[in-house]
Parts: sequence; structure tokens; C-alpha cells
Amino acid sequence: MTKFQLLSTPRKRLLAALVAIAVVGVGSAGLGGAAVASPTPQAPVALGVAGTFAILSQTGVTDVPSSAVTGNVGSSPITGAAILLSCPEVTGTIYSVDAAGPPCAVTDATLLTTAVGDMGIAYTDAAGRVNPDFVNLGAGEIGGRTLVPGLYKWSTDVSISNDVKLSGGPDDVFVFQVSGNIDQAPAKNVTLVGGIQAKNVFWQTAGAVTLGTTAHFEGTILSKTMIAMNTGASINGRLLAQTAVTLQSNTVTEPAN
Repeated sequence: MTKFQLLSTPRKRLLAALVAIAVVGVGSAGLGGAAVASPTPQAPVALGVAGTFAILSQTGVTDVPSSAVTGNVGSSPITGAAILLSCPEVTGTIYSVDAAGPPCAVTDATLLTTAVGDMGIAYTDAAGRVNPDFVNLGAGEIGGRTLVPGLYKWSTDVSISNDVKLSGGPDDVFVFQVSGNIDQAPAKNVTLVGGIQAKNVFWQTAGAVTLGTTAHFEGTILSKTMIAMNTGASINGRLLAQTAVTLQSNTVTEPAN
């Protein structure tokens, strides 16, 4: 007879419970950071007028032709001369603070001031959410993972060295809080499975964002600094940068609402 068989029934149950807790602990550690069993559902980040733009920046949009942008483009408070996308590259409206923008641009400084203000509010909302479900997952390396909805927080850079899947349903929300940069490797993809919608995915980062050559990304990027898309990269989402957005023959598609 084993020692376990000699235990009373209540003590057997206690031991089994402790074993189960230990197993769950190992599973969380395997994620590379602290996690909870059932992430708390998040509300979408309210983008306000910024949500009507595919690309919005404060210091301009550079472009190596030709790119294809589906959605509105704007930059403020910098002069419209800093918007280097040509009119045929944009399916939508280019908004400028002055007449120095592209020939097709609509001058609307008031709209752009509101949009940039809403972008800042959205950034603060995303960055200020508390009680993250996952902390420093993978020590910042999330390549090769399938992620579930919830609030993620990193005190480091985030690297995407391999494909990443975001899995859930059509109403599920992802909020990623990144203290450093986001770097996506060339030809790697962030994809949505199970009905996840790009409009419900938010990447808030205090650092710069670089999407690798021919890589694909999903969701709204709220960056404190620059968003750079390397040659041939694409995104189903929004590029909302508090400095510049740089394009190199890219495809930017505003997500369906």
C-alpha cells in the first residue's frame, strides 16, 4: 500500500487540489510571464475622430512609391507639405492643415486638431489600463504564439520573430501595452483566427514600431513615436503616430467597422 493510499479521503482531496494548483502554476510560467486563468474582458479603446483615419501623424508621412492606402490620411500640426503620399495612392481623403498638402488634399485644421487630440486620449486610455492578464509574456518575444483576448503588458521591447495568431470571437478585445519598441521580423505575420476583428486589436507603445519587409500586421497601432513600414509590409488596421509615419510601397487598409 502506498503512502497516498494510506491518506484519509479529505487529505487525498487536499493533496489533489495542491497538485492541480501546481500544474496551473507551471502552465502560467510556461507563458513566459504572469497570467490569469480567465482574462478580464476589455472594452475597445475609444478612438474618437482619430478612428476615422487609416494614417494619422503629427510630424508627417513619408513614402517610397507606390503605396496603397484605403482610408483617410492626415497630419497635424505640421504643414501639409510633410504629407508625401500622392493622391492616386489614397482611396479616401487626405486632410492637411494648410494648402501646402497634396493637390487633392482637403484643408481642415479644425478636424485634424480634434483627431490628434483624440489620438492622445486613446493612447492614454490604452496605456493607463490596469490589472493586466499577462505581464512580460515571453520576456518580450511573442513569435510563434497563439494569444487569447485580454490585457497584455511589457516593460521591455516586443519582438515578433515568427508568426503570431490572435484567437477568439468577433467581440473579443486585445490591448497590448508596450514600454519599449515593437519589432516585427521580415515576412512574418500577425493573423486573426476564430472571428477576431482588427478593429478590436490595439497596440499601444511608448517606443517606435517597425513592421518588417513583406510582413503583415493586424490592429490599431497607437505609438508615442514613429511607425515605420518596411518595403512591401501591409497592415489591416490604423497607423496613429505622435511623430512620423514612414511608408515604403506598403498596403494600409483601415479595418471594417
